[in-house]
Amino acid sequence: MVKEADTWALFIFGLALVGVFYPYNRGALFTALVVIYALTSGVAGYTAASFYHQLEGTNWVRNLLLTGCLFCGPLFLTFCFLNTVAIAYTATAALPFGTIVVIVLIWTLVTSPLLVLGGIAGKNSKAEFQAPVRTTKFPREIPPLPWYRKTVPQMAMAGFLPFSAIYIELYYIFASVWGHRIYTIYSILFIVFIILLIVTAFITVALTYFQLAAEDHEWWWRSFLCGGSTGVFIYGYCLYYYYERSDMSGFMQTSFFFGYMACICYGFFLMLGMVGFRAALFFVRHMYRSIKCE
Repeated sequence: MVKEADTWALFIFGLALVGVFYPYNRGALFTALVVIYALTSGVAGYTAASFYHQLEGTNWVRNLLLTGCLFCGPLFLTFCFLNTVAIAYTATAALPFGTIVVIVLIWTLVTSPLLVLGGIAGKNSKAEFQAPVRTTKFPREIPPLPWYRKTVPQMAMAGFLPFSAIYIELYYIFASVWGHRIYTIYSILFIVFIILLIVTAFITVALTYFQLAAEDHEWWWRSFLCGGSTGVFIYGYCLYYYYERSDMSGFMQTSFFFGYMACICYGFFLMLGMVGFRAALFFVRHMYRSIKCE
């Protein structure tokens, strides 16, 4: 799922850079988001099943179900609630029944089969997990650590720097999505996105190094959480934007803003978490291969 998010984002930026999206027609962008997400589901299935197979996992069906529902599940529940609110308010934001049927058919006839095909290909792949050194059967005891080396303080430090790199651009994006401004400088947005990925990778690698230097070997989930913590900062910015920069009010506007932004920030959390984990894994492999172990 998280690998699919990166591929999906790069496809969208590629189409935007070549001028496919007309700034005044947001429907084309939303259509592209749905179609490209469906077509890249095979990437998610292959990546998830292949890595799960490398870790000697056996329940690959459950792995594929989790891959397919990790993002779509919360998004579907949020959409059902918000669309019901829009219908209750008789607002034009409510999607018609025909459009919902088309989206369900795309998910059933395109997304799910591609996810399964990618999972089968990943399950049958010959790739092996490249461990840099042999590990012991019994993990070493982790020494007592100061409070600033715990998970939450590390997430705060890891999320602040990437968020500060995109802070200025966030206002223009929010004003375009939730306001009346038109965003046309996709090249600048693409550069900021690349900077976000690079800064996330580097800060996660740095924190992983300090964690290993403190003899704390449980870096796998820590690297994912630290990489994805920027999504938490972005959702915190949503609070600032809603109360200080926007004119939105009422239950419907509030629920739409915080509901859909929660899904977007959750998607950023998964995507950047994958970037952090992959960068940390690459760093750990390279570092331990360079060390002569007795």
